[in-house]
Amino acid sequence: MTLLFRDDPYLKSCTATVTAADGDGIVLDRTVFYPTGGGQPGDTGVLRWAGGDLRIVDTVKGDGPDEVLHVAEAGAALPAPGTAVEAVLDWGRRHRHMRMHTAMHLLCSVVEGDVTGGQVGADRSRLDFNVPTGALDKAAIAEALNRRIAEGHPVRPLWITDAELDARPELVRTMSVKPPTGSGRVRLLCIGPEGAPVDLQPCGGTHVANTAEIGAVTVGKVENKGRQNRRVTIALAD
Repeated sequence: MTLLFRDDPYLKSCTATVTAADGDGIVLDRTVFYPTGGGQPGDTGVLRWAGGDLRIVDTVKGDGPDEVLHVAEAGAALPAPGTAVEAVLDWGRRHRHMRMHTAMHLLCSVVEGDVTGGQVGADRSRLDFNVPTGALDKAAIAEALNRRIAEGHPVRPLWITDAELDARPELVRTMSVKPPTGSGRVRLLCIGPEGAPVDLQPCGGTHVANTAEIGAVTVGKVENKGRQNRRVTIALAD
């Protein structure tokens, strides 16, 4: 299965062929739909074909390493294997996820401490940090985060080998989720110059191409979630 969003997260639609379809979901030979993972929700949208269409209400990972299941609305008639379809994203929702996900990486560059959890949302997102000092300054976080957004840093994926990642454990900020290894290489997200990145860590999600595309964000409550655990919530200003 070809995952088109890996190479171009700005693709809004694609043509594809149904390879399987049942109650668990519809499998295509290629897709622009991102499946739930890494804290980012699965895409929604529409599948259209000659004589029919249906809503896709979620996208999840299948059993295979690159298998994606497009979950149809309840009771919908499914296209048969071999059917040629057009897969169309709810682009507005996806683009907000891209803006938010990149903003969360920038938040990691602003707040020191390992990430213990997080969730990307179209309207509101959060990251939980293990903060040894136990204190975070909401106003300072908001100022630093918006400054880095406005600086217009380029955002792009880089690839390193499993061995290179093992040799650089500081790249892994998440305590609860480890990046997938075993295929020989790992995808990193680089924000800023490769030689002096603002943020660099493993990520398989979809992102904007430049931090300026995120736009202004607001920082909500900084909540205590344990002796050293602090939850920071952000929202897009528009």
